[in-house]
Amino acid sequence: MALTNKEVAGCSEAVAGLHDGAILMVGGFGSAGLPRGLIDAVLAHGARDLTVISNNAGYDGEGVASLIEAGRVRKLVCSYPLTAGATAFRDAYRRGEVELELVAQGTLVERIRCAGAGLGGFYCPITAGTVLAEGKDTREINGVQHVLELPLHADFALIRGRHADRLGNLDYHLAGRNFNPVMATAARMVVAEVDAMVEAGAMHPEHIVTPGIFVHRVVRAVAAERAGSAK
Repeated sequence: MALTNKEVAGCSEAVAGLHDGAILMVGGFGSAGLPRGLIDAVLAHGARDLTVISNNAGYDGEGVASLIEAGRVRKLVCSYPLTAGATAFRDAYRRGEVELELVAQGTLVERIRCAGAGLGGFYCPITAGTVLAEGKDTREINGVQHVLELPLHADFALIRGRHADRLGNLDYHLAGRNFNPVMATAARMVVAEVDAMVEAGAMHPEHIVTPGIFVHRVVRAVAAERAGSAK
């Protein structure tokens, strides 16, 4: 495949190279901006013992929850592990089948951003004095205790966009933007599931949110998934 054409034929090809024990970032905020087709492809692929970095643990039967239900997740790094009406993570955690690293939402975003920017971490006061700071370096800055938060890197980032061109340039649909752009900067392999492909040059440069330099593979969502992303 030419470097200037990043579109792949299907989601199974898009997740090729995923391996057991991989660190996987999954975009989305609840159902908004969720790369459903790519998650289904991970299930079909069979990779296990995954560390998943996501805003939340998903709703039963979809998203990250479907990976947890299938026993594919070893550890979850997220801000909202307990979602109303969702039981997949709760039950798996109680059975000791999945680990949890709980991270405040703003801290989660900044840890991912640090990885994308090549930074070694940052000091943050949010968890100082709590169990979430145990084992971490702390120091006083301007009279306030801060905790060192390290960057979050991933082997794969699965993200969801609205439009893409063959160069991998992306834009997003409303709230579907959420974590997707920052995750695109922090993984060795970035795979974007999109509603539609457009010709190279058709996207106004000022409307491009994620430049194609960050994206390695692009796949078009199937019709059902396009309908779901528009909600």
